[in-house]
Amino acid sequence: MSLQQRIATPEGKRRYVRTLFATIADRYDLITVAMSYGRDRRWKERLVDLARPSLATRALDLATGTGDIAFALQRRGARVVGLDVTRRMIELARAKVAARPHPSVALALQFLVADMVALPFAASSFDLVTTGYGLRNVPNLVAAIDEMLRVLKPGGCVLSLDFNRPANRFIREMYFLYLTIVGGAVGWILHRDADTYRYIPASIRTYPGAEGVARLMKERGFAHVRHFRVLGGLMAIHQAYKMSDTRLQNAG
Repeated sequence: MSLQQRIATPEGKRRYVRTLFATIADRYDLITVAMSYGRDRRWKERLVDLARPSLATRALDLATGTGDIAFALQRRGARVVGLDVTRRMIELARAKVAARPHPSVALALQFLVADMVALPFAASSFDLVTTGYGLRNVPNLVAAIDEMLRVLKPGGCVLSLDFNRPANRFIREMYFLYLTIVGGAVGWILHRDADTYRYIPASIRTYPGAEGVARLMKERGFAHVRHFRVLGGLMAIHQAYKMSDTRLQNAG
């Protein structure tokens, strides 16, 4: 069965993604830096700049991985919960907390193993929800967007960094070819499995892209939805807000 066939259904994608990220967890930081040519941290810092967290901000970072965005939010003063479905990722994130001796880090950061399509939090729990490469990897994109909206407080903000799906067919196919060749080589060198990082272009093929995600966010109830081009449009950052109770009442 081809990689594209293995991730063609929500259940198939759920199984594949869970196995994949458990496999690559210990090399995840290295790979994100290598495949982005060192730009990944800057993209995440741009997301945090847009979030503008403060000492009063309660933030939730979904698909947190080893915690890059969660730590960046904490450094700006936010109290952060980082959540990931891969237990090994959370173990590595917690080890980073333990390696930081200042007690304020441990007090402001919590890492949990859970699924972003079934969040273990009450409605309206967070001022800010972020995710880096999370939406493209969920088996049910609509359910993930609904959960982000549910746990946000009225007036709260969601921010998502991910690959884009270029509209121009030629650019899109060249992009996929590059990611397939580089991903296949890296996957073979590190894991003796070329499909390991070929998953990235395979997942982008079934992802609606920046415009499609923006439409979904609007359809599911987010307001002031916009996205920012990153790396010439090959990546994107989405920003959206949950309407206040007053606006919800007026809309009804």
